[in-house]
Amino acid sequence: MTEETKVIAKGLVEKIGFNDAKITHKPTDKEKYIEVMGIPDHTIGINKVFQLLTHEEHGVIKDVKDIKAVGHRVVQGGEGYIESVLITKEVIQDIEANIELAPLHNPANLKGIMSVENLMPGVPQIAVFDTSFHQTMPPHAYMYAIPREYYTKYKIRKYGYHGTSHKYVSRVASKVIGKDTRDMKMITCHLGNGASIAAIEYGKSMDTSMGFTPVDGLIMGTRTGDIDPGVLLYLADKEHLSLRGISNVINKNSGMMGISEISSDMRDLELAYYEGNELASLALTMYAYRVKKFIGAYAAVMNGVDCIIFTGGVGENDFNIRRMILQNMEYTGLLFDEVANHGVKGEDKIISKPDSKVYAAVIKTNEELLIASDTYKIVEKCV
Repeated sequence: MTEETKVIAKGLVEKIGFNDAKITHKPTDKEKYIEVMGIPDHTIGINKVFQLLTHEEHGVIKDVKDIKAVGHRVVQGGEGYIESVLITKEVIQDIEANIELAPLHNPANLKGIMSVENLMPGVPQIAVFDTSFHQTMPPHAYMYAIPREYYTKYKIRKYGYHGTSHKYVSRVASKVIGKDTRDMKMITCHLGNGASIAAIEYGKSMDTSMGFTPVDGLIMGTRTGDIDPGVLLYLADKEHLSLRGISNVINKNSGMMGISEISSDMRDLELAYYEGNELASLALTMYAYRVKKFIGAYAAVMNGVDCIIFTGGVGENDFNIRRMILQNMEYTGLLFDEVANHGVKGEDKIISKPDSKVYAAVIKTNEELLIASDTYKIVEKCV
């Protein structure tokens, strides 16, 4: 992709399968268009997207045939994919085979792929796997201390997620700082409603906080993050919970929502915190504490760190959380600049002091751009 590359439109289709589905279309140089309508399936949703892209008033291209390729984010690629790939029948079969590893995401990803195939037969499609960036982890980082037969039979291991975001921000940070990723040890913190941290050594992911599923690692909006498995056995017995009940506890009812009993939204918790709410204060403190622990652990396993990056909805916009995490980390060589950090929202900026041995930076993630870039590169090779 060239320096002339630019975004001509952004959009989102929400609540597919419902009568009150919402489609948002924002051309770069035109007014935002929002429509609420029934969108029973992905094919109809994508067809509506195509209609808006070519609309006489709201459109940005003249004909759907102007679209030369389509890139898809696919959550779970298993162990077989370390890079983005051209989608073939074999790739589709592999995505289907990994549905058990991502039952909420891979089926929807497949529907998107098949819908584009139906509407634009023959147009190249690219799969950008959320797990691929983390496939450089060594076995001692991704294996679990359970009987090996479960790995052999079911491929139970750490896969990691948010890989597209971790990969993207590590590259951008290297430009902001002025050093090659291949010369740095980086810790990238993707903090949002879902959250994960990655240890990136010389451009390769060496460890990450999410595991076999996205529930592992950090405290999130409604997910527990790390928890003693014995707690779940105890709760199942005391509360007479089924497997589905336990799943609801760890995925939907815990995290910041469970701790605070207020909200899973960090903005609500910040407001309650400043109003003196003790549970909101506890939730934010626990959140920052867990992130700090992972930063320390990853600095230890990499024998140091050159750069700590914050991204995602919380990481990019919540300067209070960044302050809570980065204070009192001088032992790493980091000199946190509280003034530079204060008020920073949605911009790429270094938030460590000029004489700090370790950089800290806020970097806006752009997974869509990385997907587009990978799609372009692969299609160019195929031509």
